[in-house]
Amino acid sequence: MLGNDLAAAAKSEHIKDGTDAGFVADVVEQSKTVPVIVDFWATWCGPCKTLGPSIEAAVTKAKGKVKLVKIDVDKNPTYAGQLRVQSIPTVYAFYEGKPVDGFQGALPPSQVDAFVEKIAALAPDPDGGLADALIAAEELLAEGAVADAAETFAAILQEEPAHAAAYGGLIRCHIALGELDQAEATLNGAPAEISKAPEIEAAHAQLGLARQAAKAGPVSELQDRVDADPTDHQARFDLATALHASGQVEEGVNELLELFRRDREWNDGAAKTQLFTIFDALTAKDPIAINGRRKLSSLIFA
Repeated sequence: MLGNDLAAAAKSEHIKDGTDAGFVADVVEQSKTVPVIVDFWATWCGPCKTLGPSIEAAVTKAKGKVKLVKIDVDKNPTYAGQLRVQSIPTVYAFYEGKPVDGFQGALPPSQVDAFVEKIAALAPDPDGGLADALIAAEELLAEGAVADAAETFAAILQEEPAHAAAYGGLIRCHIALGELDQAEATLNGAPAEISKAPEIEAAHAQLGLARQAAKAGPVSELQDRVDADPTDHQARFDLATALHASGQVEEGVNELLELFRRDREWNDGAAKTQLFTIFDALTAKDPIAINGRRKLSSLIFA
């Protein structure tokens, strides 16, 4: 029962059961800010049982760009009659207070998705296209076009100065360019209201790792030192730092895990502290962070 209640609560944010009494507020007035799709249905209608889940799934996938109001015509015949609903299911889309599109009968899920996407596109992008710009900037950064990515992140910040993801992206660009002092200045200049945002915290961790990396020696030399003396904890720690700096993040994490396994108290628990710094610099869903945290937990509670 609890699972069903949670699912219903999640769905109700963009989907609701409408009534004749609430039609003006839920459909006409609401559609002046966001498109509203109205599904006229009945409990005895077989095709309605097919269409209902498809249209609900499509609206849920739109994440608020369109709303869905479901009207049981047996209980609420007034507006169904005014809109001349002669068979069900019948679907109407409202925007800016008036019906703009619709269809009758159960459509395949692919056509339902296309219809919902078309209706959602009627309203202007609420963030003015910043989401698309952010995606483009991240792609440029991933491709190595760091200067172009920095320009795009900066342009986003001109439109929304407290955009945490853009701030974090700009800081990462400075780090990638080796401009660590500029990255720190940008980090220190972040608006107070986003100072604790995950993107800013991650950038802070990345900057700390970059400063450590600037002092790290060549990977090959450090690897030789560790191979020659596996108990040289400082060499292993430096090797992990150098590996991370060279982009071999997982290998660096593995060296720190090995150091923690050998001596968790070395240098005031430096291995664990460094691991958490790396995890903070990664996204929460990054498999390296997920697997690394799991392995560290296993070692802690072994």
